[in-house]
Amino acid sequence: MADQPDTSAFPPRRRSARLGVAVTSELVELIVTGEIPEGGLLPPEGPLSDHFGVSRTVIRESVKRLEEKGLVVVAQGRGTQVARSGSWNMLDPIVLSALIDSDESLGILDELTIVRGNLESAMAGAVAERHTQEELARIEHVLDAMREMRQESDAFRQEDVVFHFTVMEISRNRLAENIAKRLYRRALESDRYQGLRYDGAFASTIEEHSKVVEAIARHDVEGAERAMRHHIVSSWQRRRPAAPPESGS
Repeated sequence: MADQPDTSAFPPRRRSARLGVAVTSELVELIVTGEIPEGGLLPPEGPLSDHFGVSRTVIRESVKRLEEKGLVVVAQGRGTQVARSGSWNMLDPIVLSALIDSDESLGILDELTIVRGNLESAMAGAVAERHTQEELARIEHVLDAMREMRQESDAFRQEDVVFHFTVMEISRNRLAENIAKRLYRRALESDRYQGLRYDGAFASTIEEHSKVVEAIARHDVEGAERAMRHHIVSSWQRRRPAAPPESGS
């Protein structure tokens, strides 16, 4: 059994009117950042209550929320143990935000890009296989609007999002759409995911979107899948910031 950690190692807590939400968020951050490692035990209710300056009831409710998010396992007589990361609900907004915000290596954004690329690739293939002329016209209309902007701008980037969301919606794959939108929306809030500006960003985005639309128009399922995956992954690789060097290296 892992040793029970001491709350003296925790950073000073942030004040918040919504104590339960604040305590849950701080505990999520401690787990996600590895301050309380996988397999480690949360301190008992008493020390946690003293550390956060809240009642034991608030602590119990917060631990219950952690359990619902898959972050901990509560076992009678053994305490509250941090679950392995593969069991965490990473689509939970608080968990996903903590993962992205603490991702100094950019590893979670690399993983997010792969998952997003695969999901949107499958949805683009579904649109290529089955779409109406009106649906194709919707996608072409967004692409034309992007072309008319002639330069990268906030409005252009917003239309870029609209392009991807339009393909998702027309795919009729509600589960893939829901997951991809959650990942994409949260990633867009990260400055690191927005990444570095690079020469030719406008032209490359238009060209790669055009290849997706052309494959969809000719009902080329494999071509649409390949074009969408390539666009998402290569675009991230072009704008990806360099990760900071590991300490001691």
